[in-house]
Amino acid sequence: MKHPALFKQVIAIVTVLLPLVVTAQIKIGQRTIRYNDTTRQRPLVTEVWYPTDDSREPFVIPHYPFVHISTIRDAKLPRGKHPLIMLSHGTGGGRITLEWLADALVQKGFIVASVDHWGNTYDNKIAINFVTPWQRPQDIIFVLTGLLNDKDFGSVIDADRIGAAGFSIGGYTVIALAGGKLDLNALDKFTNTPEGKKEITLPEFPNLAEQIDEKAVAASFRNSPDLMDKRIKAFFAICPAVGQGFISKQQLKRVTAPMYIVGAQSDSIAPVKTNAKTYHKLMPKSKLLIIPGKTGHYVFLNEGSAEMKPTGGIYFNDDATVDRKAIHQQVGDLAAKFFAGVLKY
Repeated sequence: MKHPALFKQVIAIVTVLLPLVVTAQIKIGQRTIRYNDTTRQRPLVTEVWYPTDDSREPFVIPHYPFVHISTIRDAKLPRGKHPLIMLSHGTGGGRITLEWLADALVQKGFIVASVDHWGNTYDNKIAINFVTPWQRPQDIIFVLTGLLNDKDFGSVIDADRIGAAGFSIGGYTVIALAGGKLDLNALDKFTNTPEGKKEITLPEFPNLAEQIDEKAVAASFRNSPDLMDKRIKAFFAICPAVGQGFISKQQLKRVTAPMYIVGAQSDSIAPVKTNAKTYHKLMPKSKLLIIPGKTGHYVFLNEGSAEMKPTGGIYFNDDATVDRKAIHQQVGDLAAKFFAGVLKY
């Protein structure tokens, strides 16, 4: 070698720069699509995040309430086909409250679509929509069909590689999409116990029980169609709720696609004993991770900004021993690895 010193210098530079190249963030495009299921009279606003090589700089939104990766609004779509992950938010949340998970998945090349479940969001609270969770899988099915038929996204979504992830009642949503059948009588029986009354008292809708029309709920359940969507091949349920409505393996016998369940040890909203662990027990082939310690339910919401945290209460403030950012990193990496493995991406 004629120039060993120069060679060593190049190697030294590459050694320094390579980690930067490997960990460089993929630019994220973001688009809002407004669907409307006229049959059920449900507007379904959907946020879509996707990898992009758009040359524009990401836009920094002033006073944004969450820690997130800045995106390029209406960026050009990615090249080739990409797997799609559908997201379902928790009760009283919204389509952007799992943005941390969307960021983690897009960084690995996934397209992510998150639906506002009508009447069950922080800015649109309709009592009956808080207690008719079987409406939510229908929302996902409708929007998924819309995306696959979309003149833009239809060409970049790999229809053979579709997954679904959800948090809290969104966790139930993905289990229903996988083939799980809720027993409303079992759920009602539980809600009349002291423990059940405690679980149905939601911070997002404190006087919910007083506004429920039980006959209307029962009618909605009877009229609900089959909620299983065979187009979805992998499921990731975070702190899944209404586990008390599942009392036998028979209700989950159709769930044959891979299922990963994540729970929080100190969850008082969807306690692991009656939810995550119950689902796992009834689906022995599912995988289960319980985040230990004083990790509560709302740790899986976005990390609040410095402006948001002082007034964010339980939604954006955790026990001093809990590192929300680290948990998001752990679970986001886990979800990406799970979906990549199952969907062979």
